[in-house]
Amino acid sequence: MPYDAILIVSFGGPERVEDVIPFLENVLRGRNVPRERMLQVAEHYYHFGGRSPINDHCRELTAALRERIDLPVYWGNRNWQPMLADTVRQMGADGVKHALAIATSAYSCYSGCRQYIDDIIAARAVVGPTAPPIDKLPPFSSHAGFLGANADNAIEALARIPEERRAAARLIFTAHSIPTSMATACRYEEQLTEIARSVSAAAEHPEWDLVWQSRSGPPTQPWLEPDILDHLRALAAKGVRDAVVSPIGFLSDHMEVMYDLDYEAAHLCAELGLNFVRAKTPGVHPKLIEMLVELIAERQAHPEMPFCQPGCCPAPLARRPGA
Repeated sequence: MPYDAILIVSFGGPERVEDVIPFLENVLRGRNVPRERMLQVAEHYYHFGGRSPINDHCRELTAALRERIDLPVYWGNRNWQPMLADTVRQMGADGVKHALAIATSAYSCYSGCRQYIDDIIAARAVVGPTAPPIDKLPPFSSHAGFLGANADNAIEALARIPEERRAAARLIFTAHSIPTSMATACRYEEQLTEIARSVSAAAEHPEWDLVWQSRSGPPTQPWLEPDILDHLRALAAKGVRDAVVSPIGFLSDHMEVMYDLDYEAAHLCAELGLNFVRAKTPGVHPKLIEMLVELIAERQAHPEMPFCQPGCCPAPLARRPGA
């Protein structure tokens, strides 16, 4: 078989209060972000005890795959332990010859796809000759399993709205906003629009919107809009009574999901008198796990299948090496 190991590659997150600042310093290294802004973001983590949910998701995902496939499954992060280079070093020591990497991101954009490829290249360079070749699975947002998991979660969330108000409820799909300069160079916005349309159709709920959350750039830099908080205010002003928020841009709960939706959006809705219901992220939904098992088997059976092409999903100009 072409691959003798699977590698889960993720963003990483702190596990305790003491980890928060070192973690954020890793995230922001080389980026011109004021320390005051970093300390503001740190408060989001402190609000939840300093622990991000993303690492637990990676543990659950690793365990779920180990139950379904006859290959070792490793896990390494971009920004926190287990660091990717350390995991690649262990893979080499274990005798792995060729691994298939799965990033915990379903869409095409620099930070959700190309940057993970760059991370893998950098980690292999750090490890040196013992590092096995590693191919990254392409984005999978269009797969029926990803759609099915999100549709099931949206249907479950809509069912929490009283039946007599359900048809008028607004189904709001959210994803992490990115700079428009990044969005114009990839299919991120297009893919999200496609899955939002497909999930709403599967849920038989035509009243939907796609909005954005968690922007972090300077005010002078254009990012994808509208922001979810502005959108919720507009809906309340129009007399909408129920908002069902489905974070389809996220594979699992991140700090952005917990803070920006479960805390900020929920509190704003309470102030506006708008009933707020948040759909689950796919996490380890059975349909998502089945999808990954299928994609792994497909790559084993057809190693000639193409991967991401050089130059796709380029970094914004300000983040390119040497820029």
